[in-house]
Amino acid sequence: MEAIKILDKKENLSWDYDEEADVLYISIGEPQKAVGVDIGEGAIVRYREDIGEVVGLTLIGVKERLVNSLKKN
Repeated sequence: MEAIKILDKKENLSWDYDEEADVLYISIGEPQKAVGVDIGEGAIVRYREDIGEVVGLTLIGVKERLVNSLKKN
């Protein structure tokens, strides 16, 4: 299996939250085009195949999950 770089470099993390869609977008460095790989549980890894690096993460349903988790406690 080919190696995948995850946070290999110290770069800025940026994020954007779409409240209406309840989606959190996290980018490593500047946001860029990438392939989305659904890893389940509402998490999509953004991966650049050409350089073999993870460049971001998309989390779906963040607020809903947090509220539901807090209700259980």
